[in-house]
Amino acid sequence: MLQIKTVNRAMIFFLLAGLLGIPSPSFADSSEEQAIRHAFPQPVILIDVGHGGIDGGTSSGPLLEKDINLEIGRRLYMVLRSHGYIAILNRTGDYALSDDNRWLNSRSRHLRDLAQRKELSEQVPASIVISLHVNWGRNASRRGPLVLHQDEGQSALLAGALQHALEDAYQLNRRRLPELGSPFYLLKHTDPPAVIVETGFISNAEDRSLLASPRGQQKIAEALYSGIVEYFTVM
Repeated sequence: MLQIKTVNRAMIFFLLAGLLGIPSPSFADSSEEQAIRHAFPQPVILIDVGHGGIDGGTSSGPLLEKDINLEIGRRLYMVLRSHGYIAILNRTGDYALSDDNRWLNSRSRHLRDLAQRKELSEQVPASIVISLHVNWGRNASRRGPLVLHQDEGQSALLAGALQHALEDAYQLNRRRLPELGSPFYLLKHTDPPAVIVETGFISNAEDRSLLASPRGQQKIAEALYSGIVEYFTVM
């Protein structure tokens, strides 16, 4: 029997028991895993909520990236669920995912955190992975979203759809192409199409106002939803 690595706060159970009313899978063999995947005829969106706990991410005064990511992630989850999509949040509160990783023998909290995020994307039948983050720049005039993608066609397509939808939400006059995020662990090691979404620059006053307000967070979540729908429509 395969030994299952512990994942974030029973998210497997949340997905399977909470949504379908069935026990958490043990994935004892490949046939069981295949059966679980067949239980999800609709796309499954894994929302990777960046940072958390001791890792606050970037900041501006008391405003922390980890809190922005969580608020946008929660709102995106609710929008997706309200439209009938199956969505999973891999962080539902202010804690570090590295705390749940008891299987990787590494002193690096950062590496344990990243490995835990990658592991969850493999243990649930994720169709796509949306990793939420916030940008920062020395030049305070820099603003707007940026989506990073894998060196793979479906990920690039997803990134393009999300980039376009977010720029519409920001009402930007210029268009920016998504970028290849080859150095990033999650994009290098995740099998499903995955993207990192830098939702805006916390170092820019206009972006910061949007990122910090419930209305702005909802606007960003709805833009992400629109991009996700566009991607699945094309696929």
